[in-house]
Amino acid sequence: MAKSLSQDAISTILANPSPDSSSDIPEIIVQVLDLKLTGNRYTFNASDGKMKLRAIFPSNMSSEIITGSVQNKGLVRILDYTLNDIPNKSEKYLIVTKCEVVSPALETEIKAEVETEEHDTVLKKPKLENEARYEAKADVSSIILNPKQEIVSKSAAQIVHEQRTNMAPSSRMAMTRRVHPLVSLNPYQGNWMIKVRLTSKGNMRTYKNARGEGCVFNVELTDEDGTQIQATMFNEAARKFYEKFQLGKVYYISRGTLKVANKQFKTVQNDYEMTLNENSVVEEASNEETFIPETKFNFVPIDQLGPYVNGRELVDIIGVVQSVNPVSNIKRKIDNENIPKRDLIVADETKKTVVVSLWNELANNIGQELFDNADKSPIVAIKSLKVSDFQGVSLSTLGKSSVMINPDIPEAKKLRSWYDSEGKGSSMASIGLGLSPSSKIGARSMYTDRVSLTHVTSNPSLGDEKPAFFSIKAFVSLIRPEQAMWYRACKTCNKKVTEAVGSGYWCEGCQKNDEECNLRYIMVSKISDTRGEAWVSAFNEQAEKIVGCSADELDKLKSEQGDIDGYQKKLKEATWVPHLFKVSVTQNEYNNEKRQRITVRAVAPINFAEESRFLLEEIKKMRNPQ
Repeated sequence: MAKSLSQDAISTILANPSPDSSSDIPEIIVQVLDLKLTGNRYTFNASDGKMKLRAIFPSNMSSEIITGSVQNKGLVRILDYTLNDIPNKSEKYLIVTKCEVVSPALETEIKAEVETEEHDTVLKKPKLENEARYEAKADVSSIILNPKQEIVSKSAAQIVHEQRTNMAPSSRMAMTRRVHPLVSLNPYQGNWMIKVRLTSKGNMRTYKNARGEGCVFNVELTDEDGTQIQATMFNEAARKFYEKFQLGKVYYISRGTLKVANKQFKTVQNDYEMTLNENSVVEEASNEETFIPETKFNFVPIDQLGPYVNGRELVDIIGVVQSVNPVSNIKRKIDNENIPKRDLIVADETKKTVVVSLWNELANNIGQELFDNADKSPIVAIKSLKVSDFQGVSLSTLGKSSVMINPDIPEAKKLRSWYDSEGKGSSMASIGLGLSPSSKIGARSMYTDRVSLTHVTSNPSLGDEKPAFFSIKAFVSLIRPEQAMWYRACKTCNKKVTEAVGSGYWCEGCQKNDEECNLRYIMVSKISDTRGEAWVSAFNEQAEKIVGCSADELDKLKSEQGDIDGYQKKLKEATWVPHLFKVSVTQNEYNNEKRQRITVRAVAPINFAEESRFLLEEIKKMRNPQ
């Protein structure tokens, strides 16, 4: 049976840019033209033979395109869509949110002869086909062309009718809502409604800045396609929705706004982030939880946590609980508030362990449950953990972190099987072992990831996607005495202060005046090894170890005593002394040009016994290459 394009399909879409529900959409069959990958999505031109419209496929269709089910010059039936304006242009973009394959690739593009008329600039006039071969008229009801093979499929109306007939009354009511997939949303869209599960909920946080005080919290939302987005609420909206949002429940949400996500702080894979205000609508969807997927994890093995140390990227882990400490209280410096904290040690199949610190409510609630059942070695899956260099490598929960005990997921079953059969009797080692003497101040091992400076400087792409960490043995070869080596810092929060009107110093972070301030290093120096050299940045704690005194002491030597020679002598004494450096490599943009930024994260003196053992191991590897 021949398959046909729908008559005036593009005109139908333009006349109804945002249908209220799938049942309101007539049968729309279009031909896929100019199919190509744009970024991580597939775009195409939707054609009805007369007119064309730029369009984009949903992300869940990518696999069908890769396998060849959807092909260029093939036919698809559009079951649901949204028509969006392209900013700063008079064009429109068809966002296909649901479709099905009608036919594979046809031999040629279907074109019709049409009367000359003016169309909107969004549409492209189709070229006329060979008139001797096709003698179609402008008022043709449909254009038919036999495909290479036939595919029998139901119409959109049939599918929706069958679904509505088999559903319970409450579900049929839900279908009357116009629900947009998250993948179809963008900042230029008008009214929309989404149906999502709350898969992560952060704590309510307070902030203080020049505009005043306020509160904020974040949530992560997931729709039925598995697409995620982060939503943020401030002040009135935060207070209105904080109790309403419950982890694991499903909601209809509308009247929010979207903006391009800040890549440095986003926690989900989405180009946009959502903001809900006090006028936004959040309605719980009852008895519809089964339609929305559960929390999605992206687990990182414990032995691969190193590259994430002190980075902005958060990690998910899964492990077997080895031990749980009683809850303790840590006094927060900024306001002297006692914050509950509980440490636990977890291990995984890499036979490495790591300390995880649970904070606030997680320490008291989930932490207590783990403490009571620690002898049963429960499995924990933890989402959104911060990786720090305390004790070598350690993990901490944040406000948005979530913990699941013995989750019903394949990774947990695999880990339980391994632990019961092998792991329980295996020797476990902390990922933070093998540290240099500087471990007391939180430096990672100086004998892992050892490289030369040329390895860093000759690879300009290092640190492009995320910070890269290395150990280097080098000398400080130059410290420029004329540089601004320090800044005035608040004694409470260490942030930069400015001179206040009258006297004292104003801290924007603490919103207060202080009569005194501290000086903290922001030093740039050149380091050299046997193969090359590089400029590195060092902050206060690391710079103090390099120079041998505090910034306040060096400033007194330079200004109060007026001993310029003594100041320069102090800096010269710091050069050509060997150190072990732990550095991070990132990419910064300057004048639209990417440049490497090498930052010293830890400094330690040479421990000659440890260094000798390291060199012997390197010689052994050279003699017995694997």
